[in-house]
Parts: sequence; structure tokens; C-alpha cells
Amino acid sequence: MQDIATRPLSAALFMIGAMLIIGGIDNVIVLLAEEIGLWQFHFTRALVAIPLVVALSVIGLGTLRPRRWWAVGVRSGLVAISMLFYFSALALMPIAQALAGLFTSPIFILIITALFLRQKIGPWRILAVTLGFMGILLVLQPDPSNFSWVTLLPMAGGFFYALSAISTRTLCAGESTVSLLAGMWVTLGTLGAIGLIVLQIWPLDSAPGSEGFVTRAWVWPIWTAAPFVLIQAFGSVVGVFMIVKAYQLGEPSQVAVFEYSVMIFGPLYALVLFGQTLDTLQLAGIGLIVVAGVVIALRARGSGT
Repeated sequence: MQDIATRPLSAALFMIGAMLIIGGIDNVIVLLAEEIGLWQFHFTRALVAIPLVVALSVIGLGTLRPRRWWAVGVRSGLVAISMLFYFSALALMPIAQALAGLFTSPIFILIITALFLRQKIGPWRILAVTLGFMGILLVLQPDPSNFSWVTLLPMAGGFFYALSAISTRTLCAGESTVSLLAGMWVTLGTLGAIGLIVLQIWPLDSAPGSEGFVTRAWVWPIWTAAPFVLIQAFGSVVGVFMIVKAYQLGEPSQVAVFEYSVMIFGPLYALVLFGQTLDTLQLAGIGLIVVAGVVIALRARGSGT
């Protein structure tokens, strides 16, 4: 098997920069969810993003044509499913809770690589998984007496995001970053179009405001939501380009820890823009999640115990 060169410092810088961008633009979802639906959002955002990705190829940042279509297709599908769950959660809960659920992904990465890629897991990383899970519970604060499936949305996103992160490194390491971006946007746009068609044929009752985000059909005009779609499109192209680059340059279990920086950036933007605050238990939970990620990354560099 050909050895894949790693550049851990470059991977870390790419990931932190991406999280700084994404922590900001993901906060606009709560605003556009008041006006349009999930499927229209992904479809219209893809219409803006795809030409931007083509422009990246034109200026020489990578080819649009994948080396292995099937590998890029698998990864694109996994990312798209992850984003459907995550953005649904963003519209229905504070960003800190949505991010906490999504950031089950490093835990899932560790479990998947251990079970299927035969990576050894020792007591330290078992402890990290336990701490991370406790942190997620503190941030999400699920109520057993009033359980809602909404709580599981970001965790489902985290599971599929973990699969996409592993596939980026193991299946798509030799692919152009631009081709991976193009595959993701085409897939998201296609799923958005399919969702709109389904809702047109079989319309569902849609609650007003953000609660109707997932079930809302095509809305026109969308002038109020359009600026937020544009912000999301431009920011996502840059941010996701940097994420893909990070996972191509570093090992998934090591790179994933730097994604935790969005747990700082996202809630900080939310505090400034919307006055969203975290209680003491949620702050403690974020701390446990970060500690878990650091332990996972450090042990991945060492003996794996």
C-alpha cells in the first residue's frame, strides 16, 4: 500500500481557519429557516456554490474530474446526509447543542477505525470516548421524561460525518480538493431538488418559522433569505475546501481534534449576534468534549494505548 505523506501543522491550520469561518456562517441558519425550507436551502445554495467551485478549478486550484468516481461519489453521499441532519438541527436548537451532537464524529471515527480498520484502542482512548459522551450529554441535556427525536439529529449527522472524514483520507487521499468539493455540492443540490419535488407531489403541513424548516416546500420570493443563502454558499465553499484539505494532509483521528475549535467560535458568534448563552453544565460539557478530542489525538500519535 502506498504511503501517504502527512503535514500535521498545515492540516491543523487549515482546520482552525475553516472552523472560524463555519462557526460564523452556521449561525445564519436560524435566520433563513424562518423564511425557506431545508431542501430549498440546499438546492439554491448549491446553485451559487457550484460555479464558485468551477472557478477554483479554472484558476488552477485543482481539477474537477475525479480519479475514482465511485470513491468521490461515496464520500459525497456521506457528507450530504451528514449535512441534512446537521442543518435540520441548527434550525431547531441552539448552535452549541447542534455542534455538540455533530462532534460525536471524532468518537465515531475512533470506534469505526478500531472495529473495521483494526486500529488498537487502549484505556486512554476508551476514557476519552467516555468523557466525550458525558460532555455531549451535558451540552444537549436530553430530558428522558420528554424525549424528542430532534435531540438525535446532530448525533446522526456526527455519525455520517465521521464516515465521510474516514473516506476522505482512505478512499480520496489522491483526489483533487476541488473535485471533492464539486461532488459534495452536486450531491447536496440534487438531494435538495429531490426533496422539493417530493414535497410538491406530496405536500406536508409546515409549521411557521424554523419549526417548519424540514417540511417546507418551495417558497417564492426569497429576497429576505437570499443574503443568508449567499453568505452560506460563499463561506461554505471556502470553509469546506479547507476542511477537505486538512483531512487530506493529516490523519483523521488527529485532524478531527482541531474541529473542536468551532465549539468556541460558533457559540461566541451566537452570543454576540443573538445573545445565546450557555449554562455552567454546558460549558463543562464543552470542556469535556475538547479534552476527549485532545486525548484521542495525542494517543493516535503515540502507541495507540
